Amino acid sequence: MKFSANLGFLFREFALPDAIRAAAKAGFGAVECHWPYDVDPAAVRAALAETGMPMLGLNTDVGDRDKGEFGLAAVPGRQRDARQLIDQAVEYAAAIGAANVHVMAGRAEGAIARRTFAENLRYANQRIGDRSIGILIEPLNHRDAAGYFLRTLEDAVALVDLLGIPRLKVMFDCYHLQIEGGDLLRRYQASAQEVGHVQFASVPERSEPDTGEVAYERLLPALVDAGYGGWLGAEYKPKDGTLAGLGWMKLFASSNSRFD
Repeated sequence: MKFSANLGFLFREFALPDAIRAAAKAGFGAVECHWPYDVDPAAVRAALAETGMPMLGLNTDVGDRDKGEFGLAAVPGRQRDARQLIDQAVEYAAAIGAANVHVMAGRAEGAIARRTFAENLRYANQRIGDRSIGILIEPLNHRDAAGYFLRTLEDAVALVDLLGIPRLKVMFDCYHLQIEGGDLLRRYQASAQEVGHVQFASVPERSEPDTGEVAYERLLPALVDAGYGGWLGAEYKPKDGTLAGLGWMKLFASSNSRFD
Protein backbone atom coordinates (compact mmCIF):
# COMPACT_ATOMS: atom_id res chain seq x y z
CA MET A 1 0.00 0.00 0.00
CA LYS A 2 1.23 3.47 -0.95
CA PHE A 3 0.11 6.39 1.21
CA SER A 4 -0.29 10.01 0.16
CA ALA A 5 -0.75 12.95 2.53
CA ASN A 6 -3.52 15.38 1.66
CA LEU A 7 -2.04 18.70 2.69
CA GLY A 8 -5.44 20.35 2.74
CA PHE A 9 -5.85 18.73 6.17
CA LEU A 10 -2.46 17.31 7.20
CA PHE A 11 0.57 19.38 8.25
CA ARG A 12 -1.52 22.55 8.19
CA GLU A 13 0.88 24.23 10.60
CA PHE A 14 3.35 24.59 7.73
CA ALA A 15 3.30 26.63 4.54
CA LEU A 16 2.70 24.31 1.58
CA PRO A 17 6.37 23.85 0.53
CA ASP A 18 7.36 22.98 4.09
CA ALA A 19 4.30 20.75 4.48
CA ILE A 20 5.59 18.74 1.51
CA ARG A 21 8.94 18.34 3.25
CA ALA A 22 7.23 17.37 6.52
CA ALA A 23 5.12 14.73 4.77
CA ALA A 24 8.22 13.20 3.21
CA LYS A 25 10.00 13.15 6.56
CA ALA A 26 6.98 11.46 8.18
CA GLY A 27 7.08 8.60 5.69
CA PHE A 28 4.48 9.50 3.08
CA GLY A 29 5.39 8.73 -0.50
CA ALA A 30 3.25 11.36 -2.24
CA VAL A 31 1.19 14.45 -1.52
CA GLU A 32 -2.02 16.06 -2.74
CA CYS A 33 -3.69 19.35 -1.88
CA HIS A 34 -6.89 21.37 -2.07
CA TRP A 35 -6.44 24.99 -3.18
CA PRO A 36 -2.76 26.00 -3.41
CA TYR A 37 -3.28 29.13 -5.48
CA ASP A 38 -1.90 31.68 -3.03
CA VAL A 39 1.46 29.88 -2.99
CA ASP A 40 4.16 30.53 -5.61
CA PRO A 41 4.14 27.43 -7.85
CA ALA A 42 7.91 27.65 -8.22
CA ALA A 43 8.31 27.13 -4.46
CA VAL A 44 5.96 24.14 -4.55
CA ARG A 45 7.75 22.60 -7.51
CA ALA A 46 11.12 23.10 -5.77
CA ALA A 47 9.89 21.28 -2.64
CA LEU A 48 8.54 18.43 -4.75
CA ALA A 49 11.85 18.13 -6.59
CA GLU A 50 13.83 18.27 -3.35
CA THR A 51 11.82 15.47 -1.74
CA GLY A 52 11.11 13.41 -4.84
CA MET A 53 7.42 13.48 -3.93
CA PRO A 54 4.78 13.43 -6.67
CA MET A 55 1.87 15.87 -6.35
CA LEU A 56 -1.18 13.77 -7.11
CA GLY A 57 -3.76 16.49 -7.52
CA LEU A 58 -5.42 19.78 -6.63
CA ASN A 59 -8.96 21.16 -6.75
CA THR A 60 -10.49 23.86 -8.85
CA ASP A 61 -11.25 26.81 -6.60
CA VAL A 62 -14.68 26.95 -4.98
CA GLY A 63 -15.83 30.38 -6.17
CA ASP A 64 -17.21 32.90 -3.70
CA ARG A 65 -16.85 31.37 -0.24
CA ASP A 66 -18.78 34.20 1.39
CA LYS A 67 -21.81 33.19 -0.68
CA GLY A 68 -21.43 29.51 0.19
CA GLU A 69 -20.18 28.45 -3.22
CA PHE A 70 -18.37 25.12 -3.32
CA GLY A 71 -17.34 24.79 -6.94
CA LEU A 72 -19.02 26.10 -10.08
CA ALA A 73 -18.69 23.51 -12.84
CA ALA A 74 -22.29 22.26 -12.57
CA VAL A 75 -23.90 25.59 -11.71
CA PRO A 76 -26.11 26.89 -14.55
CA GLY A 77 -25.37 30.43 -15.61
CA ARG A 78 -21.81 30.39 -14.21
CA GLN A 79 -20.04 28.79 -17.15
CA ARG A 80 -17.62 31.67 -17.74
CA ASP A 81 -16.58 31.75 -14.08
CA ALA A 82 -16.32 27.95 -13.94
CA ARG A 83 -14.02 27.89 -16.94
CA GLN A 84 -11.80 30.57 -15.46
CA LEU A 85 -11.37 28.34 -12.41
CA ILE A 86 -10.61 25.36 -14.65
CA ASP A 87 -8.02 27.43 -16.53
CA GLN A 88 -6.42 28.46 -13.24
CA ALA A 89 -6.27 24.87 -11.99
CA VAL A 90 -4.85 23.46 -15.21
CA GLU A 91 -2.14 26.11 -15.41
CA TYR A 92 -1.15 25.65 -11.76
CA ALA A 93 -1.15 21.85 -12.13
CA ALA A 94 1.09 22.14 -15.19
CA ALA A 95 3.42 24.53 -13.36
CA ILE A 96 4.01 22.14 -10.43
CA GLY A 97 3.69 18.86 -12.31
CA ALA A 98 0.47 17.76 -10.59
CA ALA A 99 -1.06 14.55 -11.89
CA ASN A 100 -4.75 15.48 -11.64
CA VAL A 101 -7.24 18.32 -11.41
CA HIS A 102 -10.38 17.69 -9.40
CA VAL A 103 -13.15 19.71 -11.09
CA MET A 104 -15.56 20.72 -8.32
CA ALA A 105 -19.20 20.57 -9.39
CA GLY A 106 -20.73 22.93 -6.85
CA ARG A 107 -24.23 23.20 -5.42
CA ALA A 108 -26.85 22.57 -8.10
CA GLU A 109 -29.42 20.00 -9.18
CA GLY A 110 -31.37 18.77 -12.16
CA ALA A 111 -30.86 18.06 -15.83
CA ILE A 112 -29.55 21.51 -16.72
CA ALA A 113 -26.88 21.23 -14.02
CA ARG A 114 -25.87 17.81 -15.33
CA ARG A 115 -25.55 19.18 -18.86
CA THR A 116 -23.57 22.17 -17.57
CA PHE A 117 -21.20 19.89 -15.67
CA ALA A 118 -20.71 17.67 -18.72
CA GLU A 119 -19.93 20.67 -20.93
CA ASN A 120 -17.40 22.03 -18.46
CA LEU A 121 -15.71 18.64 -18.11
CA ARG A 122 -15.36 18.52 -21.89
CA TYR A 123 -13.88 22.00 -21.72
CA ALA A 124 -11.39 20.86 -19.05
CA ASN A 125 -10.33 18.00 -21.29
CA GLN A 126 -9.79 20.38 -24.22
CA ARG A 127 -7.94 22.86 -22.01
CA ILE A 128 -5.52 20.19 -20.80
CA GLY A 129 -4.83 19.10 -24.36
CA ASP A 130 -1.78 16.85 -24.69
CA ARG A 131 -0.50 17.50 -21.17
CA SER A 132 -0.33 14.52 -18.82
CA ILE A 133 -2.97 15.72 -16.40
CA GLY A 134 -6.02 13.69 -15.41
CA ILE A 135 -9.47 14.97 -14.48
CA LEU A 136 -11.23 13.79 -11.33
CA ILE A 137 -14.81 14.23 -10.16
CA GLU A 138 -15.83 13.41 -6.61
CA PRO A 139 -19.16 12.54 -4.98
CA LEU A 140 -19.54 14.42 -1.69
CA ASN A 141 -21.90 13.42 1.10
CA HIS A 142 -25.06 15.37 1.91
CA ARG A 143 -24.06 16.12 5.50
CA ASP A 144 -20.77 17.86 4.78
CA ALA A 145 -21.72 19.37 1.41
CA ALA A 146 -25.46 20.00 1.44
CA GLY A 147 -26.83 20.61 -2.03
CA TYR A 148 -23.69 19.44 -3.84
CA PHE A 149 -24.52 18.28 -7.35
CA LEU A 150 -22.63 14.97 -7.25
CA ARG A 151 -23.51 12.76 -4.28
CA THR A 152 -23.31 9.11 -5.26
CA LEU A 153 -20.61 6.93 -6.73
CA GLU A 154 -23.10 5.53 -9.19
CA ASP A 155 -23.97 8.98 -10.59
CA ALA A 156 -20.29 9.81 -10.97
CA VAL A 157 -19.55 6.54 -12.75
CA ALA A 158 -22.52 7.05 -15.08
CA LEU A 159 -21.23 10.51 -16.03
CA VAL A 160 -17.71 9.20 -16.68
CA ASP A 161 -19.11 6.44 -18.87
CA LEU A 162 -21.39 8.86 -20.72
CA LEU A 163 -18.62 11.33 -21.57
CA GLY A 164 -16.09 8.70 -22.60
CA ILE A 165 -13.09 10.92 -21.86
CA PRO A 166 -10.15 8.58 -21.14
CA ARG A 167 -8.51 10.92 -18.63
CA LEU A 168 -11.76 11.49 -16.69
CA LYS A 169 -12.02 9.34 -13.54
CA VAL A 170 -13.82 9.22 -10.20
CA MET A 171 -12.33 10.11 -6.83
CA PHE A 172 -13.32 7.20 -4.60
CA ASP A 173 -13.38 8.93 -1.22
CA CYS A 174 -14.22 6.23 1.31
CA TYR A 175 -15.37 8.76 3.89
CA HIS A 176 -17.98 10.36 1.65
CA LEU A 177 -19.07 7.07 0.10
CA GLN A 178 -19.49 5.31 3.44
CA ILE A 179 -21.96 8.03 4.42
CA GLU A 180 -23.65 7.81 1.02
CA GLY A 181 -24.38 4.09 0.79
CA GLY A 182 -21.51 2.17 2.38
CA ASP A 183 -20.70 -1.31 1.00
CA LEU A 184 -17.34 0.11 -0.03
CA LEU A 185 -15.49 -2.96 -1.25
CA ARG A 186 -18.30 -4.24 -3.48
CA ARG A 187 -18.96 -0.78 -4.90
CA TYR A 188 -15.27 -0.34 -5.64
CA GLN A 189 -15.18 -3.68 -7.42
CA ALA A 190 -18.18 -2.65 -9.53
CA SER A 191 -16.57 0.65 -10.56
CA ALA A 192 -12.85 -0.12 -10.57
CA GLN A 193 -12.35 0.87 -14.21
CA GLU A 194 -13.73 4.34 -13.53
CA VAL A 195 -11.80 5.01 -10.31
CA GLY A 196 -8.76 7.28 -10.59
CA HIS A 197 -7.85 7.87 -6.95
CA VAL A 198 -8.80 6.60 -3.48
CA GLN A 199 -9.00 8.68 -0.30
CA PHE A 200 -9.88 7.70 3.26
CA ALA A 201 -10.73 9.05 6.70
CA SER A 202 -12.61 7.75 9.72
CA VAL A 203 -16.40 7.80 9.75
CA PRO A 204 -18.21 9.67 11.19
CA GLU A 205 -15.55 12.00 12.64
CA ARG A 206 -13.29 12.33 9.57
CA SER A 207 -10.26 11.93 11.83
CA GLU A 208 -7.47 9.34 11.95
CA PRO A 209 -8.44 6.19 10.03
CA ASP A 210 -7.69 3.74 12.85
CA THR A 211 -10.87 4.91 14.61
CA GLY A 212 -14.52 4.91 13.60
CA GLU A 213 -16.80 2.44 11.87
CA VAL A 214 -14.70 1.52 8.80
CA ALA A 215 -12.04 -1.16 9.26
CA TYR A 216 -9.44 0.42 7.00
CA GLU A 217 -6.74 -1.98 8.14
CA ARG A 218 -8.75 -4.58 6.20
CA LEU A 219 -10.48 -2.46 3.58
CA LEU A 220 -7.40 -0.80 2.09
CA PRO A 221 -5.52 -4.08 1.52
CA ALA A 222 -8.73 -5.48 0.06
CA LEU A 223 -8.91 -2.62 -2.45
CA VAL A 224 -5.35 -3.42 -3.47
CA ASP A 225 -6.25 -7.09 -3.79
CA ALA A 226 -9.19 -6.01 -5.97
CA GLY A 227 -6.77 -4.38 -8.40
CA TYR A 228 -6.26 -0.84 -7.16
CA GLY A 229 -2.63 0.04 -7.82
CA GLY A 230 -2.62 3.76 -7.11
CA TRP A 231 -1.89 5.89 -4.08
CA LEU A 232 -4.16 5.85 -1.03
CA GLY A 233 -4.82 9.43 0.00
CA ALA A 234 -5.03 10.22 3.72
CA GLU A 235 -7.56 13.07 3.76
CA TYR A 236 -8.58 13.40 7.39
CA LYS A 237 -8.62 16.05 10.10
CA PRO A 238 -6.10 15.17 12.82
CA LYS A 239 -7.40 15.26 16.36
CA ASP A 240 -4.20 16.42 18.07
CA GLY A 241 -1.79 17.38 15.31
CA THR A 242 -0.65 15.36 12.32
CA LEU A 243 2.46 13.74 13.78
CA ALA A 244 0.68 12.68 16.98
CA GLY A 245 -1.87 10.69 15.00
CA LEU A 246 0.29 8.78 12.52
CA GLY A 247 0.28 5.47 14.39
CA TRP A 248 -2.15 4.11 11.82
CA MET A 249 0.60 4.08 9.16
CA LYS A 250 2.61 1.45 10.99
CA LEU A 251 -0.52 -0.51 11.88
CA PHE A 252 -1.81 -0.58 8.30
CA ALA A 253 1.58 -1.33 6.77
CA SER A 254 1.92 -4.41 8.97
CA SER A 255 -1.64 -5.60 8.45
CA ASN A 256 -2.16 -8.81 6.50
CA SER A 257 -5.90 -8.80 7.03
CA ARG A 258 -8.11 -9.40 4.02
CA PHE A 259 -11.82 -9.83 3.36
CA ASP A 260 -12.45 -13.52 2.71
